[in-house]
Amino acid sequence: MRTVYQEQMRTFAHDLSLMSDRVRTMMSEACLALFDADIEKAETVLSSIDGVEELRKKAEQTSFELLALEGPVARDLRQVVSGTYIVEDLARMAALAVHVARTARRHHPDHTLPEQIEPYFREMARLTDEIGAKLHDVLVTYDPEKAMELALDDDAVDDLHEHMFQLTTKREWPFPVSVAVDVTLLSRFFERYSDHAVNIGTRVVYLATGKQPEEYETARRTEEQQETMREQFDEIRRRYGSDAF
Repeated sequence: MRTVYQEQMRTFAHDLSLMSDRVRTMMSEACLALFDADIEKAETVLSSIDGVEELRKKAEQTSFELLALEGPVARDLRQVVSGTYIVEDLARMAALAVHVARTARRHHPDHTLPEQIEPYFREMARLTDEIGAKLHDVLVTYDPEKAMELALDDDAVDDLHEHMFQLTTKREWPFPVSVAVDVTLLSRFFERYSDHAVNIGTRVVYLATGKQPEEYETARRTEEQQETMREQFDEIRRRYGSDAF
């Protein structure tokens, strides 16, 4: 029975990483649809949502079965509970990729973004793809340090989102209101996508350490300070002998 339980836990973890890969691919193809006015890429993204939904349902069913039948404790319990929230964040990220693809499809065969604005979104696309790659690693390794890095990546996306808002609200905005609406919404889609990745990172930190990111960071810094002090004391002992204290 324990072997079956452990296999279920491994399958659950694998489904989360697989779902994150699907979501990353969807956003990557949605960005290609946006920048290249590629209707086929847009349609591919729209048709991919069904596969993600199947993974979501499978992961949710597995988590419910583990909670109801196996009674996991400690880290295993954290993994299952955190996993149920991670599934929802990934599903929302997939939905945001669909929003980007639908925007591109609606404007086809024209490009959605003005030439002067597109570079900002290409940078957001690059950042979110890096976030997607890092998210996969986080869900495979449960490394709290790497999970914490997602918040820093999100800050860069937030800065670009704020810049887009400032541009579209200036009197000097040279494009129609409809373009301002598209730019604002698309920027929001990217910003929310990275926010959900941060949510997942937060849950992985808790899963791996039992602490919230702020608590984990405080504990880590305290440990580093204590280690530095130990090294300094060891150096003093080495130089002056144990009688130095």
